[in-house]
Amino acid sequence: MAALLGIEGISVGYDRADVLRDVSLAVEAGSITCILGSNGSGKSTLIRAILGLTPPRRGRIVLDGADIAGLPTHAIVARGVACIPEGRRVFPKLTVAENLRLGAYRETREARIRSRMDKVFAIFPRLAERAGQLAGTMSGGEQAMISIGRGLMPEPRLLLVDEPSLGLSPLLVKENFAVIRRANEMGITLLLVEQNVRQTLAIAHSGYVLSQGRVVASGSAPELAQSAEVHQAYFG
Repeated sequence: MAALLGIEGISVGYDRADVLRDVSLAVEAGSITCILGSNGSGKSTLIRAILGLTPPRRGRIVLDGADIAGLPTHAIVARGVACIPEGRRVFPKLTVAENLRLGAYRETREARIRSRMDKVFAIFPRLAERAGQLAGTMSGGEQAMISIGRGLMPEPRLLLVDEPSLGLSPLLVKENFAVIRRANEMGITLLLVEQNVRQTLAIAHSGYVLSQGRVVASGSAPELAQSAEVHQAYFG
């Protein structure tokens, strides 16, 4: 498989401090690639850099052969990148259907929007039942479904998923990871940022471990499961 996304020696920071230092990684087309790391390791900063929210000071971010570092976020999204943010972040005063439609804001053809929404409803029948309900009145698990569904609506080439297990029960975490695997089976390439190591390595093809802003380990999911760096960081 060829790399859809290549990150080449980026350093990213705020004010004078670098949060990421000389980070390089590749996301193969058609794969689930995971980024593991504890709080403060730089995972969310990496997501922000890819989306153009915090451009790198050094290095390149290459999407399908083109350097996108420094492009505005809307231009990066137009190239097929979407994000499911940490903490769900639904629009509470909009309905379920309105939240989903926002994910397809670049699509103007109503039939295409409807078709995409039907695919999301097939994955999450509960959302179909409550399409007219305000998102803010839904449970935390249901809001997580809305967030994932909204991320699927633009039919992205690359989907960034930031901490999908955050604040959810073990059952809902299992359901969310099953949806992430299903999205990959639909042809979407995913970059999954997580702390839940066991669940993540169970569905990922390969990954990287971030610690204090640097990549300290990388390899296939089975290799990372046996990695001393992973065991030291997560399993004591």
